[in-house]
Amino acid sequence: MSTLALAVRDSGAMLRRDFTHSKRNLMMTISGIATPIFMMLLFVGVFGGAVGSGGGVDYIDYLAPGIIIMSAGTASAATAVKICQDMAEGIIDRFRTMDIARSSVLIGQVVGSVIRTVVSSVLVVAVALLLGFSPSASFGDWLAALGIFTLLTFSLTWLAVAFGLKAKTPAGANSLTLIVQFLPFISSAFVNPATMSAPVRWFAENQPFNPAIETIRALLTGGHAGTDAWLAIAWSVAITAVGYLWARKQYNSPRAK
Repeated sequence: MSTLALAVRDSGAMLRRDFTHSKRNLMMTISGIATPIFMMLLFVGVFGGAVGSGGGVDYIDYLAPGIIIMSAGTASAATAVKICQDMAEGIIDRFRTMDIARSSVLIGQVVGSVIRTVVSSVLVVAVALLLGFSPSASFGDWLAALGIFTLLTFSLTWLAVAFGLKAKTPAGANSLTLIVQFLPFISSAFVNPATMSAPVRWFAENQPFNPAIETIRALLTGGHAGTDAWLAIAWSVAITAVGYLWARKQYNSPRAK
């Protein structure tokens, strides 16, 4: 069997282990899925009448793309905590002594986390439709939106893996992901940045989540993504590179042995 085939086989085994852990830790899994849904219910039901989109469209149509992207940031917390728990319990050290592909331990975790986050986003879209979300996207637009979302999720998952390997405790790993979880609040996810003060507006319009939100909003509601699509891809590639290299360094560091 070739090296690549062995890596695929071992990564598949780690993916099955990840899904088994998700079933045994249902509360953490449900929490990661439910949080963005609760946020959508909160903003639509409680704040939606006062906030509004400011653009002459229904607030749920404006909000839903932001909540979809928010689910990617929320899921990063569970990923970081699980990796940190595995490090603290010594199971990763045990895997490193076994005759398996070293990369499979992290790859299995990343693939499992991305799949769960995509499923979570589908549930977010389903709830948004129940609340009145009325997308005008074609099948191709939906596929493009899924591609942008999956690419961003992939990048944030590698960053979460690095957080989990870096932190000494699961609580610390969760704290490290707070910046990823809260960045969508300072973007166009909930309100138009034009309503913000000048410094905050500048940050909101130039931080990594904003182009992804604007791209998915344009794809789903008939707008024009323009340069936002390329910016979203560029940010995702950059974050993936940083997260992967940082995670690999932590994974191979003396502390991890």
